[in-house]
Amino acid sequence: MRSSGRNNGRGNYRGAGNNRDQRQGQGRPRRPRPEERRYDVGPGATKDGPKSGRGGAAKAGGPAKGGGPAKGGAGRGQGRGRTAPARPREYELQLEERNRARYEGRKEIRLPKTFPGAEQEGERLQKVLARAGFGSRRACEELIDQRRVEVNGEIVVEQGRRVDPEKDEIKVDGLTVATQRYQFYALNKPAGVVSTMEDPEGRPCLGDYVTNRETRLFHVGRLDTETEGIILLTNHGELAHRLTHPRYGVTKTYLAHIVGPIPRDLGKRLKDGIQLDDGYARADHFRVVDQTGRNYLVEVTLHEGRKHIVRRMLAAAGFPVDKLVRTAFGPIALGDQKSGWLRRLSNTEVGMLMKEVDL
Repeated sequence: MRSSGRNNGRGNYRGAGNNRDQRQGQGRPRRPRPEERRYDVGPGATKDGPKSGRGGAAKAGGPAKGGGPAKGGAGRGQGRGRTAPARPREYELQLEERNRARYEGRKEIRLPKTFPGAEQEGERLQKVLARAGFGSRRACEELIDQRRVEVNGEIVVEQGRRVDPEKDEIKVDGLTVATQRYQFYALNKPAGVVSTMEDPEGRPCLGDYVTNRETRLFHVGRLDTETEGIILLTNHGELAHRLTHPRYGVTKTYLAHIVGPIPRDLGKRLKDGIQLDDGYARADHFRVVDQTGRNYLVEVTLHEGRKHIVRRMLAAAGFPVDKLVRTAFGPIALGDQKSGWLRRLSNTEVGMLMKEVDL
């Protein structure tokens, strides 16, 4: 009996679990199970519920058919699934006018600068000097501390000065600083090269030595085809013009090989002036550099730039030139630069050239 009762009790317990929903429904309305819920709102909803099951009601946020709002409530459902209605255009215009009137007449707020003088335009002076080749920025600051730098004729006595390299005149030790946009080169022109940037006849010319340059360069003055030596190339038009203008009298130095013997007064005759077809030509300086037998190497310095001037002067004096080399153009010397080599002038050399012609 006990065993039977125990079995019946266990059976009644299981049975009671199966009829629990019915007993709960006698006192209050039964809450439908999730799979039994039905929805009558939301996109794609039908009388029997949405097409995609429970997810549609969660997005719609509508009440369940059995009463009360569904889980997820109208508050949360509206924020997730529905967008707020757009504001009327008239209301947006009113807000815009209100904000404009609120800030009208207010002074512009200027944010603090990271260092004094930052509101100024231009570049820092030590940066310009470093780019021009005077060393590191720290070394250029030392130049400023030593009061060796001047801007527009005024010596700079403090750091942080800002300049415009295109407009301001910057000098170091009295020599003008060349900005980066200008380029200056010295070429040791070989014999047989024409002193033009292009030659329609296809002969070797100066342009063959600067074909890989980004900017257009032009030569300062000319040299005869058979004359060797230094010739300057630049894109600074005003400097090139002044270097070749007779007003500034920039000197050129030549070495000429002639056959002697030569009289002692040859230098005096050249300095006093030699009569040529186009007028007198005078040398500024003359000296004998070397002599081997009857072969003489003489140096002639003059500031004129007429065509074949040295050859014509020595020929008129009775000593035709076998070979001619220009060894200096103003303060720029050829030195040990090899024939056909192109080198960029240093900033000091450019400063000396500019000082020569008052730039």
